[in-house]
Amino acid sequence: MPDIRSLDYDVVVIGAGGAGLRAAIEASAQKAKVALVCKSLLGKAHTVMAEGGAAAALGNVFPEDNWRVHFRDTMRGGKMHNNWRMAQIHAQEAPDRINELEAWGALFDRTVDGKINQRPFGGHTYSRLAHVGDRTGLEMIRVLQDKGVHSGIDVHMECTIVKVFVVGGKIAGALGYFRETGRFVLFKSGAIVLATGGIGKAWQITSNSWEYTGDGHALAYEAGAELIDMEFVQFHPTGMVWPPSVRGILVTEGVRGEGGVLKNNEGERFMFRYMPDMFKGDYAETEAESDAWVKGDRKKNRRPPELLTRDVVAKAITKEIAEGRGTEHGGVILDIASKQSPDYIKKKLPSMYHQFKELAHVDITKDPMEIGPTTHYVMGGVKVDAETQESTVPGLYAAGEVGGGMHGANRLGGNSLSDLLVFGRRAGQFAASKRGPAPKIPDSEVERAMHEALAPFDREGENPYAVQSALQAIMQRDAGIIRDKAGLERALQALDTLATRARAVGVTGSREYNPGWHTAIDLQSLLVVSEATARAALERTESRGGHTRSDYPDSDEKQAREQIVIKKEGDRMVVRREAQPPIPAELLALIKEGK
Repeated sequence: MPDIRSLDYDVVVIGAGGAGLRAAIEASAQKAKVALVCKSLLGKAHTVMAEGGAAAALGNVFPEDNWRVHFRDTMRGGKMHNNWRMAQIHAQEAPDRINELEAWGALFDRTVDGKINQRPFGGHTYSRLAHVGDRTGLEMIRVLQDKGVHSGIDVHMECTIVKVFVVGGKIAGALGYFRETGRFVLFKSGAIVLATGGIGKAWQITSNSWEYTGDGHALAYEAGAELIDMEFVQFHPTGMVWPPSVRGILVTEGVRGEGGVLKNNEGERFMFRYMPDMFKGDYAETEAESDAWVKGDRKKNRRPPELLTRDVVAKAITKEIAEGRGTEHGGVILDIASKQSPDYIKKKLPSMYHQFKELAHVDITKDPMEIGPTTHYVMGGVKVDAETQESTVPGLYAAGEVGGGMHGANRLGGNSLSDLLVFGRRAGQFAASKRGPAPKIPDSEVERAMHEALAPFDREGENPYAVQSALQAIMQRDAGIIRDKAGLERALQALDTLATRARAVGVTGSREYNPGWHTAIDLQSLLVVSEATARAALERTESRGGHTRSDYPDSDEKQAREQIVIKKEGDRMVVRREAQPPIPAELLALIKEGK
């Protein structure tokens, strides 16, 4: 195989966002030889787009906050479907990970007495998000990147992984290619950490960037690992809707956390009409009470209804638009100008101020924003052990968005950034403990994987962009915020046709800088995650969190603790139901009690 480089490592981390960097740092601290592989350039991971903050019960703003309340909020926000042990570990360890990040140089916003400041967010009982204006993810990546580079980690940039090898039931390595040259590289390792993020590019309207094509989900699936909860896709309530060139770009929940309100085209603050029974008593029921909370009296008054969980807010906005109360461009109004001063907005939300000024020519200190739901996050992912983050394939780990279980049916805003730190660290720690000689990968398997990756060059088929565009249209139409049996069955039939088309796509030119080839390879991952989402959504005959069935509009408590598990058997995607372990009585009591 003259056309390939071969490299040996103790641990290979695929993905260089918050989870991947934290895993690599931890594995390196355990004296492992670590490779960090990223699809884009180092520093351009999707984590930099996380704006609002990282949730951790530090108790700096509300001393009464603690891990128990954070755990309760996470479980209630996840509609009781979460892996309870992951939610517990996350709530308990998040404060240490935030303090650790500060010790490494993170410059968080401060309270008047010099502590890390914390802002309110949807679904959180107390102000809990440690933040750096509305650029928290960017600061996190800056700090982790500096720490990682100085830890001696080998970084392989602009490298796409196309195959994870399993030999004798154990992880043996991964095959990738450098996007610049098209040349292959074989990473030999007995421990691989997947930290590849989400699947948002399977939909037309998304806050996700081009990298989010479900690579890690598909690599794990093809390697024989199990996927869970793929029906639970979070549609963030607030993405830009105008102009069309920026449709879907995220508008941070921090706008609502700092006092922004949602209105329909009649000027009504409609969220008061969409209060679920589960949350009554925690949220304001009048505009006066809500405004008092925004002005600072947060101990006496209750949170605005705009800070309900993301699934509730997204569905409320969708209903307002569907019933004719939306804006002319198909959104609703998000207004902070009438609630906060221009200086306050520019200080607390600098990125949002510049984003709307530059992209939409809107001054948010004076005028309202037009927003609507956008595909944002997948709660589902690789099934992992809560303690170690190891998948059902020995030696294969997953952390961050590609790992399933932690967030249940709906993720609370801010929990993703602390999730990256908590479980990235654990994945790196336990992956390093598995170091040792990797099983030898047969040359024939490597050659077969290379041949499959290069196959589009040998065909004069359809343009891969056409297939990708058709897939996104299908998922947007039939597997979006509101689903039903007929639509999901139609989606699966269409995806089957698209899979045939994808196998016949052709690309021209050389392997250097060839975006058509990259798209042809991404298509394989997109097809896997799209089919998994549609099959799981068809199997779950209820509405829960990020999964809404118009033909099954109510939640079925019998299904609350049932997971839909996806696994590859031969050439088939097999779906089964599996009961989750019961929640311990003492934690169940915590969830059911008040503050």
